[in-house]
Amino acid sequence: MEEAVVRRLTWRLVPFLFLLYIVAYLDRSNVGFAALQMQRQLGFSDAVFGLGLGLFFVGYFCFQVPSNLVLQRVGARRWIASLMMVWGVISAAMVFVSGPRSFYTLRFLLGAAEAGFFPGVIFYLKNWFPVRARARTVARFMTAAPLSFVLGGPVSGALLELHLKAGLAGWQWMFLMEGIPAVLLGVVTLVYLVDRPEEAAWLSSEERAWLLATLRREREGVSAESGSFGALKMGRIWTLALVYFGLNTVSYGVSLWLPTLIKSLSGLSNFKVGVLSATPYVAAALAMAAVGLHSDRSGERQWHTAVPAFAGAIALSVAAYSTSVGPSIVLISVAVLGVFSMMGPFWAMPTSFLYGSAAAAGIAVINSIGNLGGFVGPYVIGLVRTSTGQFKGGLLLVSAALAVSGAVVLMVKLPAGEPKTPI
Repeated sequence: MEEAVVRRLTWRLVPFLFLLYIVAYLDRSNVGFAALQMQRQLGFSDAVFGLGLGLFFVGYFCFQVPSNLVLQRVGARRWIASLMMVWGVISAAMVFVSGPRSFYTLRFLLGAAEAGFFPGVIFYLKNWFPVRARARTVARFMTAAPLSFVLGGPVSGALLELHLKAGLAGWQWMFLMEGIPAVLLGVVTLVYLVDRPEEAAWLSSEERAWLLATLRREREGVSAESGSFGALKMGRIWTLALVYFGLNTVSYGVSLWLPTLIKSLSGLSNFKVGVLSATPYVAAALAMAAVGLHSDRSGERQWHTAVPAFAGAIALSVAAYSTSVGPSIVLISVAVLGVFSMMGPFWAMPTSFLYGSAAAAGIAVINSIGNLGGFVGPYVIGLVRTSTGQFKGGLLLVSAALAVSGAVVLMVKLPAGEPKTPI
């Protein structure tokens, strides 16, 4: 029964949420490809552009917890649909950027609109999937992040080639065409998703009864702080937030500057830069699913998070000294593989001891503080490059943050009773 229910949940929910996350990740990261034209046309320095990249995560931080608490009250279906339509409009409005102020404003607003999506989905999946299936489920959902670069790199590069068609720059075409899918999928979300297992007509009565009983038993078997403020008193929430901070410092620092790094080393066309930028994320998507599955089968979470962090930090440190595009792509691929492999086992940890409003608040706190690394990473790399003319110093700094994350996650105290056998 467990195998059958998990399979049915996976096929019904994960592919659709996966598609939504591809659109979300593309809308927040396509600005890295816009830099290939936008910086020169608008006269933005690396420091100015890096600050704009990072301000997304300031808005993300400010609205994360409130957004997730609203989701718990109104339901995931309506709230996620609303967020998607709003951020799609904001993303498309990037065509109107004319200077630093409008750039900063729209990036901040985009972050505020997207703030509730990812923690909302994690909270949503936690309310549907048993503990023993969560790491691989989250990993499968989050493979959308690396695959958004696999798909988005060539697409964004091709859209940049529409430069000056109908009076719009290539980067304006890119923002406009990549913002529309979020609005359309927001409408579909209202029809497709249901909020709770009790409402799932696509589950048989036996499957629904087994799932509800299992989820209820798991809640009763965990001793955890209750209430949204109870989560804030838990030390391991703040420790996990620090781990996630280092992870995102590298994830966004590398991804948002990767097209510019490749362009500076190779001088290739924008389309070819887009194709090369996708390369690291192909292996990352495969490794992410494999590590999440192995973590579920072994029941071990911390070393499955720490080892990829250490491997990624070492690869990124070596990449900082590379001066040719081939070795750089290989080493950055290892670093990206390490970062994304951490995601499944990492998010299986907080969902194993948080329930109810404590889960909504705790997940949001981890994600909001952790995503401040998305501000620090791009800004530091841009600032150092403005000062030195090189990526070396910035890459070394973000690699150090990833190594710290690997060390800190081994200090987290998890509740006893994590599963040790495969399903």
